[in-house]
Amino acid sequence: MKESIKKKLKLKVSAISSGTVIDHIPSKNLFKVISILELDKTDNMITFGANLDSGKLGSKAIIKVSNQFFEDDDINRIALIAPHAKLNIIRDYEVVEKKVVEVPDAVVGIVKCFNPKCITNNERITTSFDVISKEPLDLKCKYCEKITHEDQMVIK
Repeated sequence: MKESIKKKLKLKVSAISSGTVIDHIPSKNLFKVISILELDKTDNMITFGANLDSGKLGSKAIIKVSNQFFEDDDINRIALIAPHAKLNIIRDYEVVEKKVVEVPDAVVGIVKCFNPKCITNNERITTSFDVISKEPLDLKCKYCEKITHEDQMVIK
């Protein structure tokens, strides 16, 4: 297909006047990010796209949330599943700030402990982990002290 035809066929997502754009999310993790940020509970307009072309990731997802801004702690939680995510803060249709997510030092209530005998898997106790390695991601449970590795991680 000719390049000029490809350009005409591209769909454009409308710009937001104020809010947050989260870019460079691995496509397979789009709905996990929506869940972690509890975007399924917001009344604000949300636009998202998956399986978009990306030079870095091959395929990426993007989320645009109108009139909502996130605290750094909230945003950094998505680093657990989207470590290369970028945030653009939008005001009056202009990018006024760019942020990069960072894996936090502690993870509370997001990840399930890998140890089936851990008290958090058998009683109503919120999980809590110390991050002992950020790349690859390794989490140490504060209750049973077992290590949950990146490939074993289950987001609640």
